[in-house]
Amino acid sequence: MAAAAIISPPRKKPLPAGLPREWYESHNRRLKAMRLAITLLDSGTYDAERATNRKIRNMAVRTGIRRPSNTTCRMVRSLIRDAH
Repeated sequence: MAAAAIISPPRKKPLPAGLPREWYESHNRRLKAMRLAITLLDSGTYDAERATNRKIRNMAVRTGIRRPSNTTCRMVRSLIRDAH
């Protein structure tokens, strides 16, 4: 049986102040999409067409991420497509 690797979460830096609200929203959306894409790839979903909104949202619930919007789901599929 292989030992589980203990990985510490990355240190978070404060976001720069004074930027428009849209920048923060898109930044957080990209981070969420990236986390979901990595989780889906790790679970064996390598094809963007198989990453349906339902599958992405179920993975979000399983990993404790808030339910993604349609825009975030499209971004997840784009990241999976770009991974190949």
